[in-house]
Amino acid sequence: MTLISLFKQSNKDKNHLLIYGTNDLLNNYIMTDFVKQKQFSNYDLIYVDVLESGIDGLIATISESSLFSLQRLIIVKNPIFLSTKFVVKDSKQLEKLKQLIDNLSILDDLIVFVANYEKIDKRKAIVKLLIKNVNVVETNFKAQEVAKILKSIAAAEKIKFIGDAFTELIKRSDNVFSLALNNYLKLKNIVEGKEILPEVVKSNIDQSLSENVFEIMTAIFNKNYVEANRRLDDQINNGLTPIALLAIFESQLEFLLCVKILQKRGWIKDQIVDELDANPYRIYYALNNRLDITRLKQSIKYAIKLDYGYKNGTYTGESFLKVYLLNI
Repeated sequence: MTLISLFKQSNKDKNHLLIYGTNDLLNNYIMTDFVKQKQFSNYDLIYVDVLESGIDGLIATISESSLFSLQRLIIVKNPIFLSTKFVVKDSKQLEKLKQLIDNLSILDDLIVFVANYEKIDKRKAIVKLLIKNVNVVETNFKAQEVAKILKSIAAAEKIKFIGDAFTELIKRSDNVFSLALNNYLKLKNIVEGKEILPEVVKSNIDQSLSENVFEIMTAIFNKNYVEANRRLDDQINNGLTPIALLAIFESQLEFLLCVKILQKRGWIKDQIVDELDANPYRIYYALNNRLDITRLKQSIKYAIKLDYGYKNGTYTGESFLKVYLLNI
């Protein structure tokens, strides 16, 4: 099973492929998985970057024959003519490309277009032609689907996560897909295709800055001030300034406030996850946090004053930040 099967496809019967979406790392990973299939092992693999070679270069590559009479697998990167921002400068050139795209079905070669764009301009004639002649795989997804997509990739590659290893991976990747995929690949290489244990994640993947701050906040809310102080000192010793840390604390308090306000309005967890496009784990934690709306507003207001004090030189050092955190 190839990874393209995990995503919506327009026409599975078409040989040629268009992979598009905003995440270039995911697109390239899916493309690499696709071309590694045994059926393409004897193909002549060719890469064309339209940004570098231009549309003329793409036309020449598709039009020419293989020197060794091999079937070719042509990877077309940055197909700018699909972008909503593309402006036609040479209409004759574009007509040539349209003719080639309209006759893709008679080619012996296989072409994979990789477009790292959120949208393709489906109003354009050339885009309509391409959609008609290829299998379109859209890889865009919402932030709350990060775990779902990565888990599907791991399952397709027969990689098993034991216990809370997967949850820990997502947390340490701060629910950012590119970071999560990179970390997953790192772990996959470490275990050499075997099971990924929680201790493997913890010993090889560092916590993100946001996750470290989240852990400090959690310790404070649980009145574990010794743990909170230790974690805060670790961040400061790693070179973070009180102003930088305060900005993240303020952002997380604002997030908590948003969740609490929506909860008060009668929204349920899934609705809030969709509205804020956020990590479901963070939403769950926020919904069960003990701070009420009034207290959160006061804490944010004081954080703004403290930030101003640091920036104008009234406050220096981490002591004022620690006092503030202990009084949330």
